[in-house]
Amino acid sequence: MRYQEDVERIRSRLSEKRFIHSINVAVEAERLSLRYGADPEKAYRCGLLHDIMKDDPPEVQREYIRRCGIVLTAEEESSHKLWHSIAGVAYMERELGITDPQMLRAVRYHTSARAGMELLEKIVYLADFTSADRDYNGVERMRQKVDRSLEEAMEEGLSFTVCELAGKGAVICRDTFEAYNEIMLGKRAEQTPTPEKEG
Repeated sequence: MRYQEDVERIRSRLSEKRFIHSINVAVEAERLSLRYGADPEKAYRCGLLHDIMKDDPPEVQREYIRRCGIVLTAEEESSHKLWHSIAGVAYMERELGITDPQMLRAVRYHTSARAGMELLEKIVYLADFTSADRDYNGVERMRQKVDRSLEEAMEEGLSFTVCELAGKGAVICRDTFEAYNEIMLGKRAEQTPTPEKEG
């Protein structure tokens, strides 16, 4: 199997369910990268590693972040679901020696997204939504969108996330809001007719 050391590492750190999910995200990220023109090797490896800290208890994730000298914003501090991606990037750098900024950003923002996402970031974010093991209500619609347009799929994914968090009364981090607004403003600009020149 490709990246055997990474595979064995995540196998030892993750539950069986999370391990299978990570393999599926890697496969889907590679598929999307081949479709849309990203680096398939980077996409595959990011998919393998994106949840490497996810099964650590929140307090362990938080302590790892602290030991790595990372200072969380107030929003990040209150959003425990973001910690595994922040800790995961630190783990990739410290334990695996990965320094590629595209890969690090793709794992860092695979949960929250952000404004100005690069192609690899979008692919890993969406692969996490559409991997073969996902079975949430609406996943088939999401898969159709991701095969049609990354931008359509990003809109769907971000709308889903914002609605879910708001419905739970949870904090929505600035990165997610800014990513959502960027997508919606871009869509609005595309729909606005261009005024015709006079004369």
